[in-house]
Amino acid sequence: MELFLMSFGALFSVINPLGTLPIFIGLMKGKERKAINETAIWTAVNTLIILVISFFLGKYILYFFGISLESLKIAGGIIIASSGFALLSGNFTKHKGMKKREKDDAFKRSDVSLTPLAIPMLAGPGSISLLITFYQENPLASDKFILLGAIFLTCALTAILLISSSLIMKTLGASGINALSRIIGFVVIAIGVEYVLSTLLFLIDSRI
Repeated sequence: MELFLMSFGALFSVINPLGTLPIFIGLMKGKERKAINETAIWTAVNTLIILVISFFLGKYILYFFGISLESLKIAGGIIIASSGFALLSGNFTKHKGMKKREKDDAFKRSDVSLTPLAIPMLAGPGSISLLITFYQENPLASDKFILLGAIFLTCALTAILLISSSLIMKTLGASGINALSRIIGFVVIAIGVEYVLSTLLFLIDSRI
C-alpha cells in the first residue's frame, strides 16, 4: 500500500490533469457533450498507452543510449522540478510547449486526444522518466503490478476530471484551479528535488 500511494501521488502530481483542464475546455468549446466525453476518454486511454509503454520499454532506451539510471534520475528530477516552477509561476501551458502557434494548430485539429492533450500535456518527459525510474528500482513482479495499478488509477481519474471539466471550472473558477495548481506545483518541485538530491547523495556515498 505504501508503494501504491507513493507512486500514485508522485505520478498524479507530475501529470497534473488539473492544469490541463483550461486547455481542454478551450479545445472543446462548442462541442457536444458526447464528443467531449469521447475526447476525454481517448485522452486518458492514449495517456495510459504512452505511460505503460514507457514503463516497460524505458529501460531498453537507457541501454541503447548508454544512459545510467542515476543520470536519468538527475535529468528527470530537473525536468520535474522545472514543471513545478512553471505551475507556481502560472506558465504551465508554455512549459508544455503550448505557445500561440501550437494552440492555433491544436484548434485546427479534428482529434486532439493524442496531441496535444495526451502528449505533451499529460504524458511528458517528467512522467516518463519517473516511470522508468520506478521500473528500475522495483524489480519484483508484485511491485510492478502495484505500479501498474497506480498508472491505471491516475489515468482513470484523469478521464473523470476531463469529463467533469466544465463542472469543476464552474465550481472552483479559474482562481481555484490556479490555487490548486500552485499547491501541486510545490509538491512537484519537492519530488524533483528529492530525485536529484537522493541520487547525488547515493553517488557520493558510493565513492567514499
